[in-house]
Amino acid sequence: MGVPGPFPGSPGRPDAPVLDREEVDRALARLGAEYEAIETSLLALQDHAGRRLLEGADLTGTTKERWAAAERSITVLWSLFDAYTAALEEARELRARRRRPSPEDLAELTELLHGDGVTVPGAAAAGGGAESGPARLSERFSLEALVERMNGLYARSLDVIVAADAVWLALPARIDLLSAELQRTRSLAHSVGVRPGEHPAGDDLERITDELVRLRAQVIADPLAFWVSTSTGSSAPGGGRADTARYDRAARALEDIRREVAAVLDVRQDAERRLMQLRDVLSRADRTLTEARQARGEVLAKIAASEVPAVSGPSTALHEQLAAAADYRRRAQWHRLSPLLDSLEERAEDELHRARESLTAVTAPLAVRAELRGRLDAYKAKVGRHGMAQDPMLTERYDVARRMLWSAPCDLRAAGQAVWRYQQAAAEALAPQQLEGRGES
Repeated sequence: MGVPGPFPGSPGRPDAPVLDREEVDRALARLGAEYEAIETSLLALQDHAGRRLLEGADLTGTTKERWAAAERSITVLWSLFDAYTAALEEARELRARRRRPSPEDLAELTELLHGDGVTVPGAAAAGGGAESGPARLSERFSLEALVERMNGLYARSLDVIVAADAVWLALPARIDLLSAELQRTRSLAHSVGVRPGEHPAGDDLERITDELVRLRAQVIADPLAFWVSTSTGSSAPGGGRADTARYDRAARALEDIRREVAAVLDVRQDAERRLMQLRDVLSRADRTLTEARQARGEVLAKIAASEVPAVSGPSTALHEQLAAAADYRRRAQWHRLSPLLDSLEERAEDELHRARESLTAVTAPLAVRAELRGRLDAYKAKVGRHGMAQDPMLTERYDVARRMLWSAPCDLRAAGQAVWRYQQAAAEALAPQQLEGRGES
C-alpha cells in the first residue's frame, strides 16, 4: 500500500579515527537523508490501510497474538526514532556552533556519529519483546545499531500488516461474490423443488451457505490463519499468498450443484411430454388388454376344444406409479420424478408388449379358423376353374368342412381334418386333367 521497504543502513566505523570537518559534514548529510527515509516509512506504516483495519477489527487467534506484538514493536519503533532524532539534532547543533569546529568538537562529533552515544530505555532496547533475563533500565547504541534495530522491528510489523491486508483483499470479496451466486442458485433450486430435506443438492446448498458464513467470519477475525508464507528465503514483507483452499472447495461444490439444478430443469421442461407419452402407452396397453378379454370371450363362444389363455387386467402398480409421478410433477419434486419416469417408461413399454402378446395368444384360434376358411375357399375356386364344381363327392366334402368352419362352436381339429380331406379329394380329381395337360404339351 505504498509503504517503503526497510530503512537504509549506516556504514558506521566504531573504531575509526576522529573525523575531519568534511567527513563530519558528509556524515550529517547522509544521516539527514536517512532520517527522511525513516520518517517517511514510519508515517506510511502509520497510515497503512491494513493497519487501520487491524486496529478496528475484533481479532482472534494467530492474528490477535501477532498484531499485539506488532503494536508493541511499532510503539518501540517510534521511541527508537525519537532517540535517533534527538541524537541527530544534538550532532547538528554541535556542528552549527562554529564554522570551523575545534579538535574537541570533532572528537565529540565523531563519538556522536560513530560511537555508542545514543541512550534508549530498556523496553525499547529489548525491541518490545518479552525477553528473558534481568531487565535493564537503559542501553546505549550507535546510530548504525539503532537503525539496524529499527529495520528489524519495521520489517516484522510491516509483514503482519501486509499479510493481513493481502488476505482481506483476496478472500472476503470473493466469498461475497460466491455467496451472491449461491443465493441465485438457491432461488433457482427452490423453484424446481431442490430444497433441504427433499433433495441432496438442497442439503449441500445449506452446508455451503454455512461454510461461507463461517469462512468469512474467520477470515475477518483471523486473516493470518489464512496466510501461507513462501519458502523462497525472501525477507520482503508479506512474502506469501492467501490460502484459498476452503473457498475453492466451496466454489467447486457450488458448481456441482449448479449442474445438478440444470439437470433438474431439463427434467422439468421435459416432464410433461414424458408424462403424456406414458399415459398414451399405458392407455394403449389397457385398450389392448380390453380387446384381448373381449376376444377371449368370443373365442370361447366360437371355438370348441381349444386352450385359451387367461387375460390379466391393467397393471395397478403402474397406474399408481403414474399417479405418483403426476403428483411429483404437481409438487415440483423433480429429483424424485426423474428416476421414476425412467423406470416407468421402460415398464410401460413392457406392459404394452405383454398386452399385445396376450391379444395374439387369445386370438390365435380365430386366426387358425380364418386360415382354414381361406384355404377351403381357395381350393373351391381352383376346382371351379377346372369345371369340377358340380362333382358330388367334392361338393359333399366341401359342405361338411364349411358347416364345421362356419358353425359355433367350431371344433378346429375336426374342421382342419375336413378341410384336409377336401384338399385331398380335389387333388385326386384334378390329377388326370393335369396329366393330360402335360401330355398335350
